[in-house]
Amino acid sequence: MIDFATHPDDYKHWRLKTEGPVATLIMDVQEDGGLEPGYALKLNSYDLGVDIELYDAVQRLRFEHPEVRAVVITSGKDRVFCSGANITMLGRSSHAHKVNFCKFTNETRNGIEDATRHSGQTYICAINGTAAGGGYELALAAEHIILIDDGSSAVSLPEVPLLAVLPGTGGLTRVVDKRRVRRDRADFFCTVTEGIKGKRAVEWRLVDEVVPRSKLEETVAARAKQFAERSDRPSDAKGIELTPLGRQITADGITYDNVAVQLDREGRVARINIAGPAEAPPRDVGAIHAEGAAFWPLALARELDDAILHLRTNEPELGTWVISTSGESDMVAAADEALVANADDWLVREITLYLKRVLKRLDVTSRSLIALIEPGSCFTGTLLELALAADRSYMLDGVLDGDNRPPATVRATAMNFGPLPMCNDLTRLESRFLNDPDRVEELRSAIGKDLDAPAADELGLVTFIPDDIDWEDEVRIAIEERSSFSPDSLTGMEASLRFAGPETLESKIFGRLTAWQNWIFQRPNAVSEEGALKRFGTGLKASFDVKRV
Repeated sequence: MIDFATHPDDYKHWRLKTEGPVATLIMDVQEDGGLEPGYALKLNSYDLGVDIELYDAVQRLRFEHPEVRAVVITSGKDRVFCSGANITMLGRSSHAHKVNFCKFTNETRNGIEDATRHSGQTYICAINGTAAGGGYELALAAEHIILIDDGSSAVSLPEVPLLAVLPGTGGLTRVVDKRRVRRDRADFFCTVTEGIKGKRAVEWRLVDEVVPRSKLEETVAARAKQFAERSDRPSDAKGIELTPLGRQITADGITYDNVAVQLDREGRVARINIAGPAEAPPRDVGAIHAEGAAFWPLALARELDDAILHLRTNEPELGTWVISTSGESDMVAAADEALVANADDWLVREITLYLKRVLKRLDVTSRSLIALIEPGSCFTGTLLELALAADRSYMLDGVLDGDNRPPATVRATAMNFGPLPMCNDLTRLESRFLNDPDRVEELRSAIGKDLDAPAADELGLVTFIPDDIDWEDEVRIAIEERSSFSPDSLTGMEASLRFAGPETLESKIFGRLTAWQNWIFQRPNAVSEEGALKRFGTGLKASFDVKRV
């Protein structure tokens, strides 16, 4: 089992230092510290374990260190920044592990950019040696890139000529969309193994500046100070500790304080229930800070995040996720009101941004998502986003025989109209009703109203509203049918349908890269015994099928 929970005290590959408004993340990968035996993480190459620590560090900097306004990523090794993903690891990994590894690493890079853009915590990359492949892609996630000018250090994306694959964590998209490198220059850059260094790297916009080794430390400190001065993060606030999750894993389930997952391996289904708060979360910002990691919206985000990652990585055969909720809608609405009312507070902002990122992680997960809205559920506001993220939703019209609870309702709150966008920068309602702003405004006028099944159906919030006679059969058939289809075709279909509307850097990375890399990772030119991934480092030249497909 791969566990995504860690702590700075347990890091093998990163050192985190904070000095006032500036933090430094030092990559110093332990060669024999890979997740699996059989490969050495030389030259600061990384596997999933290295990136799990990086993700944890980024999260802790946001929540535990409000005083940090600029973050410097650099290397602890001499003359090498990072050589990218470990090739031996990739060559021996299963197809699913390679794709999941790339997806998680992409999400971590997106989180770095999100911190820069929305949290006032700007990332700077100090490349103090060669940055190749995923190493340069890590640098590309930063707002400002400084390359040492020592005659040998370069940046490169050599995956196409060396490995017969693509840069796996957004490099192609960030080069042209984020750094605005000309297409012809990008084409050359992505096919030259030795990379580009010095003044040409600046001229081509691959880095922002080059400095001699003697001035690197001084320049990095100056840039960190400049970016820190732009931030609105409080210099005198106290962070909150991201305490270990209360989690129990058994053979047939995973249980947290607010999230419970039942594993139906025979039916290939994971049933995920999210419990609303037992009582109204505090609205006063001081009380929210006092609750810290126990504050329900933050606890929910952390638990759901961990559950998604666990299921994606450790339960690949459970292809259908059935999502339900339980609790009082009023309590969920109160939590949403606390977030909206205190949106200017640094901690509340971070919690809302975290909820946004977790829901995005759900959106890009290659699983069929089905939401069940029944009596006793609380698909309200933030939790309504789960139903809107689903590929289909079923809402019971009325009650089941013998159930004395009132019929199910759904309720929109202000959280559904801006704070939790998808990776296409639209809300899920805007994506649902693309180019139909009148419908979105109609729903905005229904904020705070409990909508029963017919009303929710009329407003387009749910897919089907079976009554008590048809409920069990319709839900059962939908789930069984989903499990009978090809997982590959479902992954392609779902990813194509979920992100309507405009493309963004994120949607391009997940839409284009995931599709192409998924395909290339299965091609013999890359992964056969004579393919580039298998023969890399052996001295043997890869044998390619030269037909274009």
